[in-house]
Amino acid sequence: MPEAPAGVPDSYSDHVKLMFDLQALAFASDVTRVFSFKMGRDGSSRVFNESGSDKPFHPASHHGGNDRGVKEFQIINKYHVALLPYFLDKLKSMNEGDKNLLDKTMIMYGSPMGDSNLHNHRRVPFMLLGGANGKLAGNQHIIAPDGTPMANAMLSVMHTLGMNDVKQFGDSTDALSLHV
Repeated sequence: MPEAPAGVPDSYSDHVKLMFDLQALAFASDVTRVFSFKMGRDGSSRVFNESGSDKPFHPASHHGGNDRGVKEFQIINKYHVALLPYFLDKLKSMNEGDKNLLDKTMIMYGSPMGDSNLHNHRRVPFMLLGGANGKLAGNQHIIAPDGTPMANAMLSVMHTLGMNDVKQFGDSTDALSLHV
């Protein structure tokens, strides 16, 4: 295949979009219904030039709480999140029966850190996207009580996907209500 690329694209955006394309095709062809995709290593010193920041990712995450450092890290994170609509639009454009793949899918996107500067894993931000085949209401902002284990949210995701026989996940204490 003389026109096939020799390796990973130089552009991070192009690379992520290529990975999203492969994931959407895997869903559409029913090769898989589950995938995990990490946008980058947390400890990476990669510079995401396309973000508008020249700071390496991990050093930027240790912003010291100062406004300039927080803003610089926010620029990188905003860039990463801005790549997600490409995937959502791709799934929305692919029909499976009477629905599009986005309506049939649940996507969890988030961060492993609540405060990367402190390596704090409390109050971790994440979002659920897609319709989960009619089981995910959407248009909600749920704030869990302080101290709620992340595993409670994961247990709720499993229940939403029909795994109701799972009573506990990790250090979960109860399922987190995904309905307000």
